[in-house]
Amino acid sequence: MSTNTVFFPGISKIPYVADASVRDVLCFKYYNASEILLGKTMEDWLRFSVCYWHSFCGTGADPFGSPTLRRPWNEGDGDMEIAKKRLSAAFEFFTKLGVKYYTFHDRDMAPEGRTLKESNRNLDEITDLALELQKQTGVKVLWVTCNLFAHSRYMNGAASNPDCHVFAFAGAQVKKGLEIAKKLQAENFVFWGGREGFLSALNTDVAAELRHMASFFKMAVAYKEKIGLKCQFLIEPKPKEPCKHQYDYDAMSVIGFLKHFGLDKDFKLNIEPNHTTLAGHSYEHDIIMASVFGMLGSVDANTGSPDLGWDTDQFPMDIRNTTLVMKAVIEQGGLQPGGLNFDAKVRRESTELEDLFIAHIGAMDAFARGLRNAAKIFEEGVMQNMLRERYMSFSLGIGQKVEESSCSLEDLEEFIKQNGEPKVTSGKQEQYEAVFNHYL
Repeated sequence: MSTNTVFFPGISKIPYVADASVRDVLCFKYYNASEILLGKTMEDWLRFSVCYWHSFCGTGADPFGSPTLRRPWNEGDGDMEIAKKRLSAAFEFFTKLGVKYYTFHDRDMAPEGRTLKESNRNLDEITDLALELQKQTGVKVLWVTCNLFAHSRYMNGAASNPDCHVFAFAGAQVKKGLEIAKKLQAENFVFWGGREGFLSALNTDVAAELRHMASFFKMAVAYKEKIGLKCQFLIEPKPKEPCKHQYDYDAMSVIGFLKHFGLDKDFKLNIEPNHTTLAGHSYEHDIIMASVFGMLGSVDANTGSPDLGWDTDQFPMDIRNTTLVMKAVIEQGGLQPGGLNFDAKVRRESTELEDLFIAHIGAMDAFARGLRNAAKIFEEGVMQNMLRERYMSFSLGIGQKVEESSCSLEDLEEFIKQNGEPKVTSGKQEQYEAVFNHYL
């Protein structure tokens, strides 16, 4: 690996410039890493991470067109040479952007070999170099995941595959992934069931597949404990693509699965809002649902186009959305050890190297603005007081008994006999929306 090659010439460390002009795009206008909000720095609240797959492996190809992104680090005489160049380019990008974390799939980092042994050897060699670069730069791994969906062996799933031979291969791959996570001191490990689901119920034993998935996760938990891996396990929900029905459809589906199989103490959720909207929910829905159950572990910070029916993985630029996300994060006290990982890609038409910086800067600024808005909402307390007043009837009398789970249906009937028909009370939805908009 040549450490002397500069992959982003002409671009230096991205600064914070509060009074930058509208045409200044290679600087932060809102993200000030050291700024203190509610007792923490912006950097600590946001915990930004760059994903390896879109940013450094992406080519701009789509089902209708060939690659458009000609990256200097993706050119070379062999897969391992390219992998080393890609790693060097990635760390140059991380340090110039000023982020402290990155994420990767095992097969992004190192090419798959002809055998599992060869794949593992490739991964060992590249992660040795990654560990050196982490020590040199202070950049850390937010999370590792295993690609259990791209190879043809996984066409019928990995942990849910009807063939135990494939199930076993997936387990061996995850075993190595967990060892790499320990080696690089990853703070989280993500499971994304890209092929865990079905296209037709006619050839699917759903109950068996769900049992097998649960067994797979329990094996991962046991091995994590065996090797002394200190990280958080996360499952990432998605409703569709590539399967017609994904078992991890949305946050509540995953939470129900985890609780049913007794895994809810071992896993939290990595929520991707683009997946949430594909499930027919609002942008912030799964983040809120996971958070209220104490299951929000991390966020894949991206967005999609509501008028499209597939996963577009765009950079998040909508301030209303980022405010809603950071409001939930503040209310639960932060995301540690998770973070905001930009599982996002530049459009295939955005072909210049600086576009990769501009996209991340814009999204980081959008979340910085969202954090400032959410902090102000929290500090002023207007919305919290409005919400508290709406539920005031549960703070005394029969309502307090309901809240304390000491009420019976007979008690409710007696209350109605004494108090009669309830009054109609306005939900004041427009007022809540107007107050929220005041902070944007």
